[in-house]
Amino acid sequence: MLLLLAFTSCEKDIDFDLLEAEPLPVIDGRIEQGEYPVVVLTKSLNYFNVLDLSLLAGSFIRNAEVSIMTDSIEVRLKEFEQPLLPGISFYYYSVDTTGGAPLMKGEYRKTYRLNIRLGDKRYESVTTIPALNIVPDSVWFEKAPLNPDTLKRIMMVRISDPPGIGNYFRYKTKVNQEPFYPFENSVFSDEVTDGKIITGRFPRGFDPNQPPNMDENYFIQGDTVTLQVSNIDKATYTFWNTWEFSRQSIGNPFSQPNKVIGNVSGGALGAFCGYAHWYRTFVVR
Repeated sequence: MLLLLAFTSCEKDIDFDLLEAEPLPVIDGRIEQGEYPVVVLTKSLNYFNVLDLSLLAGSFIRNAEVSIMTDSIEVRLKEFEQPLLPGISFYYYSVDTTGGAPLMKGEYRKTYRLNIRLGDKRYESVTTIPALNIVPDSVWFEKAPLNPDTLKRIMMVRISDPPGIGNYFRYKTKVNQEPFYPFENSVFSDEVTDGKIITGRFPRGFDPNQPPNMDENYFIQGDTVTLQVSNIDKATYTFWNTWEFSRQSIGNPFSQPNKVIGNVSGGALGAFCGYAHWYRTFVVR
């Protein structure tokens, strides 16, 4: 009876008063070598919002002042609309190639500064397109270890990491006519592999909204596969590394708390990322 009383006395009801959070700007920006920059601006959504197309369509931030500077050149980006469904459009900012203004495409070893003005608030972010320091030496396909008698295959990649810590990359795969997709762990650093030859499996990327059964996530003999390896800077690596860890932690009661670390100043969420791409296309034999 005393033990039962002790346990009962330890119980306490806890009520949470969750406040409505003010929406924050969310920056999704990128610049790739040989390509014009693209910036998508949205507002964060309340945790308890019920997602639907009208809510997502209304989250875009319109009529912002967006510019990108490199060296002594600054280019003002124009807002573009891309209709998706009747009454639903996608909005983004990029270079106006018809207005006679200066053009800007990404270049290796250059640093870019993104400037955004929303009313009286300003947000900035800096990214770099690095040189192609890390590219695969060789790529081949092997029979799936647990399914050797089927047409299922895995991709193996060998990479020689150059000496000097500070090389980062992200990979995606494109199979036949599908888009490029990253795997759930798609970014790597050379903190423990500096100057070494790395050989390992690159699992097939997938749509994060339709994750497959991992036992079925294979390439199939006859597939046309394009591998994209993107060299990135540390800030871009940190953003995607923490984003992927956070996504995998959803619903896991044993995971540690995590914060997605962006590279935008002023209190905005998201990141502005630079990419130096390497591509190769293979037919799975």
